[in-house]
Amino acid sequence: MATSLENLPLDALFVSSLNTRRDLGAGQEDSGIEELAASIPEKGLLQPITVRPAAGGRYEVIVGQRRFLAGRKIRHDPISCVVRDDVDDADAVTISLVENVHRADMNPLDKARALKAIYDRYNSYPRVAKETSWSQTTIRRYLSLLDLPPEIQEKIGTTQGPAGVGALSRLASTFHGEDAAEVYSKISGFKQNIQEEILKRSGGDIGKIDALVHEAMEGAFEVRMCGGRFKCEIIKDILEGEMEMRDFEKLVRDVADTLGSEVRKGALRDAARDCWKSLVARQR
Repeated sequence: MATSLENLPLDALFVSSLNTRRDLGAGQEDSGIEELAASIPEKGLLQPITVRPAAGGRYEVIVGQRRFLAGRKIRHDPISCVVRDDVDDADAVTISLVENVHRADMNPLDKARALKAIYDRYNSYPRVAKETSWSQTTIRRYLSLLDLPPEIQEKIGTTQGPAGVGALSRLASTFHGEDAAEVYSKISGFKQNIQEEILKRSGGDIGKIDALVHEAMEGAFEVRMCGGRFKCEIIKDILEGEMEMRDFEKLVRDVADTLGSEVRKGALRDAARDCWKSLVARQR
């Protein structure tokens, strides 16, 4: 791997079209860049950005887009860069994704597009899982977002869009085209777990959606948050790979909050992880 650490002029740098963080208007990105820019004069740039050589003596930013934009905002010139000349397009996408994948504020569609680019390179879910340290189930969920109608995808990229992908993934696998858009308009106001329950119970029959929405408005599906008659479905979801450990952790935290539990969050997390791992191990 050919790398070097250099101070490069800002005007020689540009953001890669392959960068996985395309939508800087999502979440708190704009304010985040402002805050980062304000911190640079006092603390400096704590981590160099990663670039690769491009035509005309310029350099393409593949990791550190926010740092670059913050530095440019205050003319922090030159800027510290790790220069890598051994990176092709697929590598650039992979590096950018792995750098940002655990950031909660990254646009889900950006993640989905990047995962698709990696999959197109290797044509193997196990290989994508190895490159990103994500489970194959999570990868498939994100990729399913690309099957949603454009009008729904546009909502995912705004501050009004849902933060999670579970319900959207189920929507993509249950309804298509205009039907998906119609169903989304009817269920998007519910919490994610309620959306998923409506979609699961519909069985792909759009004719059932209105009645299920009415039941949800009456609170019929809230019982799932407390276990009750749906507790076996949660276990079934885990055994079938439909519920990731982080989703189960959140469910346990939500139930504890609903019941006013005073159990420490760390203890709840550990208990949830032990339970999830035990169920998955038994399945194997």
